[in-house]
Amino acid sequence: MTAVAATPQPALDRPLMRYGHRVLDRTAPGSPEAEYRILGIRSLTPHIGAEISGVDLSQPIGEDLGAELRQALLEWKVIFFRDQHRFTSEHHVALAATWGEPEVNPFFPKGDTVGVSRLAKDAMAVGNENIWHSDHSFMAAPALGSVLRAVEVPPAGGDTMWADMAVAYDNLSEETKARIDGLTAVHDWVPSWGSLMTEEQIARMRETLPAVEHPVVVRHPQSGRRVLYVNEPFTTRIVGLSDAESRELLDELVLQARIPEFQVRFHWQPDSIAIWDNIAVQHYAINDYYPQRRVMERIAIAGVPLS
Repeated sequence: MTAVAATPQPALDRPLMRYGHRVLDRTAPGSPEAEYRILGIRSLTPHIGAEISGVDLSQPIGEDLGAELRQALLEWKVIFFRDQHRFTSEHHVALAATWGEPEVNPFFPKGDTVGVSRLAKDAMAVGNENIWHSDHSFMAAPALGSVLRAVEVPPAGGDTMWADMAVAYDNLSEETKARIDGLTAVHDWVPSWGSLMTEEQIARMRETLPAVEHPVVVRHPQSGRRVLYVNEPFTTRIVGLSDAESRELLDELVLQARIPEFQVRFHWQPDSIAIWDNIAVQHYAINDYYPQRRVMERIAIAGVPLS
C-alpha cells in the first residue's frame, strides 16, 4: 500500500489563537520600575501603549523631559499625546530629535518641512498601509522609531494599531524559538513599493536600496529584549531554508502580529501625536474611512544595523 503524503496545513489552521493565559511582560523580567516626575502615564493595555499627559510638545524639550520621554517609549513601546493644538512642523522636528536624526522614506511624499512626510488619503488617494509592518525594515539600518501627527481625521474610523513583537517572541513555543535561533531573513521593498513602479524605476532604486538581511530575532538596541523581526510586506524569505520551508515558517511568524492580546489600538483626534519604537512593534493603519479624508504627518527616526 502506497503511503500518501500529508497535505501541509495552511498557517491559519494552526493553533495560533490559543485560549488562556499569555505572557505579557511590559519590560524584560527583572527590570527596575520606571519613575516619572514630569509625565502623567495612563496605560492603555498592561504591556503596550500609554497616553501621556502633563506636557505641551510645542514648548522646548529640556534634558529632564527628554529623558522621561525616552524612558516612557522604551517601557511602553508606543506613547500617545492629545490636544497638541500649537504643534507645528518645527516642533515635530524638535520632538523627533529627542531620539535622533530624521530619516527620509524614499517612497513617501514630502511635506513642507525637510524630514516631514505628509500622508493625505481620500477618494483619489487610497490608504495602503493597512498591513502589519515595521517601517523601513528594507533598509540596512531600519528606522529606530516614528513620530506621527494627526492633521485631519475622518468623522469615524482611521484608527491605528500596534503589536508588541517582544511579547510575540515571548509567546512562541520553545520548539519554534529553537528553530529560529540564529536565522536571518531577507527584507526587500520590491514586492510592495515596486508593484507601483516600472522595471526601469526599480532598477534605478536598486542601486541605492538593495535587498538586505536582518536576524529573524533581534536584540533591541536599548533594552536588549529579544524581538521577533519579520513582517508581511517586506520580509521575503528566510536564508538557508528551502522555498517551501521558508514560506511555511514565515507564515507562522508574521501571523503573530495579528493576535489581539499583543496589540493596542488608538483612535485619532486632530492634533493627536503617536510615537512608536519601530524595532519593538509593528503597526497597522486601519483603512475603514474611504472615501473620507485623513491627513497625517510623519517623521521617521534614523536607526542602526540590527543584531
